[in-house]
Amino acid sequence: MGKNKLRQFAELDTFHNVFQKDGSLKGKWSTEFFKNDHPIVLELACGKGEYTVNLSKKFPEKNFIGIDLKGNRLWTGAKMAIEEQINNVAFLRIQIEHLQSYFEHNEVDEIWITFPDPQPQVSREKKRLTSMRFLEVYRPILKENAIIHLKTDNDQLYEYTLEVIADNKLDLLANTNDVYNSALLDDVLQIKTYYERKYLSQGKNINYVRFRL
Repeated sequence: MGKNKLRQFAELDTFHNVFQKDGSLKGKWSTEFFKNDHPIVLELACGKGEYTVNLSKKFPEKNFIGIDLKGNRLWTGAKMAIEEQINNVAFLRIQIEHLQSYFEHNEVDEIWITFPDPQPQVSREKKRLTSMRFLEVYRPILKENAIIHLKTDNDQLYEYTLEVIADNKLDLLANTNDVYNSALLDDVLQIKTYYERKYLSQGKNINYVRFRL
């Protein structure tokens, strides 16, 4: 591991807005960390946390938690939030399949899944974050009628997600295979991560799905 990564991992332990495999806030995120009763929104596989931080700026009336397993990625968003004194954002370093150990039933109001690993191999279907295996992980922690958003450059993951929604009779609210040339485009969907800007510069279309369980 390089010196820079080692430094970042060491700094994560000092960041007040980062929790590493710490389940002590389960059911207490609103009362003990955010200290308000605002809605809680998760970004899963948040990477460097760019979407998490930008969402928190646009919606000060909501609380955001970026979740990823790679600490050197989380460091970027956490550091940005600290430097800009953004108080409605936190980061959690865990495996997503363990979400129920960190959030109580009905504690979460909304989920964003932005540019996750599409896991294209058939043998890895259960690792896709929009597979029913993962959707059943999310279900208990979500409030009734909570919305899930998927934003991806991967056409196969987009189509797969639509199939999962149809096959399981979930509630499809909106979808497009080209968000930047659709009527759905708004200030929120215009938020771009580093990788999204890279995909767009290559002429890649960006897919978007909004649904409920």
